[in-house]
Amino acid sequence: MNHTLLGFVILYLVISIGIGMYAATKVKNTQDYVAAGRSLPMIMVIAMVFATWFGAETVLGIPATFLDENLGGTISDPFGASLALILFGLFFARALYRMNLLTLGDFFRQRYNRPVEIVISLAIAFSYLGWVSAQVTALGLVFNVLSDGAITQAEGILIGAAVVLLYTLYGGMWSVALTTFVQMTVIVLGLLWIAKLVADMPEVNGIAPVVNHAAAAGKFQFWPEANWAAIVTFIAGLLTMGFGSVPQQDVFQRANSSKNVTVAVWGTVIGGVAYFFFAAVPIYLTYAATLVDPVMTGELLAQDAQLVLPTFVKTHLPDYAQIIFYGALLSVIMSTASGTLLAPSVTLSENVIKEFMPHHRMSQKKLLWVTRIVVFLFTLLVVAYSLWALEAETSIHQMVENAYKITLACAFVPLVAGVYWRRANNTGAALAVLLGLGLWIAMEIKAPDAVLPPQFAGFLASAAGMIVGSLAPQLFGGRPRRAGHA
Repeated sequence: MNHTLLGFVILYLVISIGIGMYAATKVKNTQDYVAAGRSLPMIMVIAMVFATWFGAETVLGIPATFLDENLGGTISDPFGASLALILFGLFFARALYRMNLLTLGDFFRQRYNRPVEIVISLAIAFSYLGWVSAQVTALGLVFNVLSDGAITQAEGILIGAAVVLLYTLYGGMWSVALTTFVQMTVIVLGLLWIAKLVADMPEVNGIAPVVNHAAAAGKFQFWPEANWAAIVTFIAGLLTMGFGSVPQQDVFQRANSSKNVTVAVWGTVIGGVAYFFFAAVPIYLTYAATLVDPVMTGELLAQDAQLVLPTFVKTHLPDYAQIIFYGALLSVIMSTASGTLLAPSVTLSENVIKEFMPHHRMSQKKLLWVTRIVVFLFTLLVVAYSLWALEAETSIHQMVENAYKITLACAFVPLVAGVYWRRANNTGAALAVLLGLGLWIAMEIKAPDAVLPPQFAGFLASAAGMIVGSLAPQLFGGRPRRAGHA
């Protein structure tokens, strides 16, 4: 066991907790906790968007998928994920920012009604379970590798969840903003430095040999085979993340924390573009490992491709490089985990729990503490799911992909229609949610491997429900029921 490396990792964790505790001093009310007082400048918003999405999936999951399959296997992430951020910035950030909302669920209440708000908010919160669990699972993997197996992955999951919980619980969005800014710096500089070290190895000798080797091995094959099943699966993979990630509280939260509407729009777009291009760095590092030590990588590919990069760094790079890499990796994971832990907790407390309490009794201080309690309880749920996924041998990439199926099936269409279609009404929204959820759940149970993926079928059903429900009063001669206006 490298005690020096482990010592630096522990020090980094302590510093992160310290920053979170400092951030807690800025939290006076729910607005501060959820949106950092809507005061963040462009550089911080870009940092939050980039670092929150540049998580365990990007460093460990995407490269593993690239090695196991090819570039086409990464269609959901980073292609779909970056598409979602760019779409949100260009088409939704401006309208939603000007509404001065606390959560995305608030939009569905104002535009439609409370039943729609509650159901969609529950769906959004539920979708985060896989996303946050992927980060916590990755933390467990890191602690396992760092300790040479002395800390089991399950124990690592518990340790990682406790650390993230500590600095997120008290500081909220201020904590996420401050820690993320520091973590983004570590991520970018750290991974670029590691990439330079790897490129200088005689077995690698730059970037071009790695790219050429991957091309010769067919790893850059992107487009699907020319048959119906492959094409539909490819499109569904893109849209699951590309559309399903748009109606998400963490994306909205980062835009909503901006100091003005320009920052909200372009901070999100630039963060999405930066995420797409920088995702190539871990892919390069992981594939380079196959050139440096093909025997080791071959063994790890047969076991778990997610172990290739962290094991390669630990066994082939000097101590200082290991410290840089694992510092960057922990930054990646914790920045994502903290942001995605806060988002569902805020949604549940603001849009579900609060709805069942008398509003006149719900002070800002009380709501703040309710939100913190939900953060704690959601963390326990995340830990339970992570331990189950570990036993089921579910990959980080699969956990992230699964996260956005539910929001694609029931939340995306009501959001788009609510912002851009004046005729969208309560009936249309209700049908969109019910048909989308109903068909998705039914197909996941009865035909999970159907040619038309369940979440894509749910998305199409949701769109049909919105159109029929919103136009039905005119088609059948009834008087339309008007929804609230965005």
